[in-house]
Amino acid sequence: MAPQKARMRSEKLHELLSRYAHKYYTLDAPEVSDDAYDALYRELRELEKHYPELAHADSVTGRIIGEALPSLQKVRHIVPQWSFNDAFSEEEIRAFDERVRKISDGVPVYDLELKIDGLKIVLTYEKGLLARAATRGDGVIGEDVTHNIRTIREIPEKLARPIDLIVEGEIYLTRSGFAKLNVQQENRGEPLFANPRNAAAGSIRQLDPSIAATRPLGAFMYDVAQTTETFPLTQSEELEYLAALGLPVNPERHHADSLEEVFAYWQKWNGSARERVDYQIDGIVMKVESRAMQEALGYTGKAPRFALAYKFPPEQVETILEDISLQVGRTGKLTPVAHLRPVAVAGSVVSRATLHNEDFIVTKDIRIGDTVILQKAGDVIPEIVSVIKALRPEGAKEWKFPTHSPLCGGDGAIERVKGEAAHRCAVAGSFEQQARKLIHFAGKSALDIDGMGRETVRALMESGLVSDFDDVFELTKDELLQLEGFEELKAQNLLDGISASREVSFDRLLVGLGIPHVGDETAFLLATHFGTLKRLAEATESELSNIEGIGPIIGRAVAQWFQDKDNLALLARLEKHLKIKKVIAPPKGPLTGQTVVITGTLPTLSREEAEARVRKAGGKAAVSVSSKTSFVVAGENPGSKFDKAKQLDVSIISESEFLKKLGT
Repeated sequence: MAPQKARMRSEKLHELLSRYAHKYYTLDAPEVSDDAYDALYRELRELEKHYPELAHADSVTGRIIGEALPSLQKVRHIVPQWSFNDAFSEEEIRAFDERVRKISDGVPVYDLELKIDGLKIVLTYEKGLLARAATRGDGVIGEDVTHNIRTIREIPEKLARPIDLIVEGEIYLTRSGFAKLNVQQENRGEPLFANPRNAAAGSIRQLDPSIAATRPLGAFMYDVAQTTETFPLTQSEELEYLAALGLPVNPERHHADSLEEVFAYWQKWNGSARERVDYQIDGIVMKVESRAMQEALGYTGKAPRFALAYKFPPEQVETILEDISLQVGRTGKLTPVAHLRPVAVAGSVVSRATLHNEDFIVTKDIRIGDTVILQKAGDVIPEIVSVIKALRPEGAKEWKFPTHSPLCGGDGAIERVKGEAAHRCAVAGSFEQQARKLIHFAGKSALDIDGMGRETVRALMESGLVSDFDDVFELTKDELLQLEGFEELKAQNLLDGISASREVSFDRLLVGLGIPHVGDETAFLLATHFGTLKRLAEATESELSNIEGIGPIIGRAVAQWFQDKDNLALLARLEKHLKIKKVIAPPKGPLTGQTVVITGTLPTLSREEAEARVRKAGGKAAVSVSSKTSFVVAGENPGSKFDKAKQLDVSIISESEFLKKLGT
């Protein structure tokens, strides 16, 4: 991103995140999901990392977000309060581990705890009695919520020993309680809570303690901030110490001697184990075990250097909508599809989302260039939840349903179904026509995608996963595993075949595009003459027609194909996925000036391989026999071409004789 564009983007992100944070942390009324906020936050952090001059002093990435409500009494924290930095990948965890080793000059082991999605609380005990409970606030000033905390039965009024203690932990609302609470809210005609975290925060930040008393709130303590007794030497001992004092401590924790154990623990709780507990978790927290090492590592402006929150894959993310295309279904119904800047969501990288129909796009005011919130919550293909209009760039383009599409065959006409939001191809049989195009595109003479035969293409189209050529390269394993008959191995084999086809020669791509009159030989002529797709796309009809072996009919067809805006849009999307190899015209070879026809089944070579060898040797591979044919290479069951060659007295040779002519 250019520096000026990055500055404008970062300013918009900072303004937007500040507003979201105020709604979330101060008013307990989130405007977007936690996942969406995290995604925008990460984007700002990456911009500031790449352009350090953008990281100003009051950036949301460098301070604790939150402020005390005016209705609650303010509390100045004796011990400053921090928040954790987040990580979302194994690479980030390994980088964190390397930093810990470098700064501490030691080999760390880690205490792993569940990251409870709740409200941070700071409890102060004096001579063993609960004196005060405060929210984190901005890390310096919090709110006195002692009256509400006293309603939570897990939090003791009196510790096991008469000591002074400041302890940090999390207040949460049970998941089952959250569901019941929202039913009550709905029955009363009141707004629903967005998530258990905000419901918990809303319960605690009330003046009336009777509200908190009626709600299923719980608590876990996890950190000793200050004590008049000897400090525990490790994080594990710290948790045991808190439990011995009578404070609630989460039993779900693990000691990890290696990063492999960290990853295994994260994987466990990212899976079915999450359903075992009746509280919301959004990751795990890894902390350096040794307190001495913790003190050596210290803190940044907002977070400890000895701990990290390893978050679960988000179900909502933000990304950029780069283009909109159509998909055709079995009945000819057309569905708009968003092409997105690739982004990881719910554990897989996606680059497209369904837009359902024209009304969906209009209602949400979705435009090309928009920053959008993307959701994948159980669906095979994700969908766009909302547009962040505050981040809309100048020139974001409105999209209107086209009146014609090459997906529809015939003249490509599109009609809107009367009384419905749906559009469909006016010509029947469009699905079958597009299926044939895709089968050809994936076939041996074109991209030669292993595992993508006729039945697979139809299954992919019927499921709505593939409709045009570029869709093939955006398939994910998650999507394939949803299809009947696709187990792990078959899905992986197809993905491997697709991956291998990403590097394709220019002429084979031209064959795959299905341009009228462009077969293997014509594609080879075009590829060697123009060298690049850009030069070919810019060629005039006259220039094309004057190429030896092309002529006016083919020249006109090729020029018209490249003048079609839908075809050009398809090529632009394809070029993001493919590495197109140049085709070099061979120097004079053993077959220079000769025209060769291949017919029948050869013993060792496929027809495509034999024709490629003809071209490499300087010859022309023709599809039909004529008086200009130099010779025919015939295998088993040669058919009518063999008879025509005999009739015209054209030389007929075997594969072995052909190979001798090539000098192999």
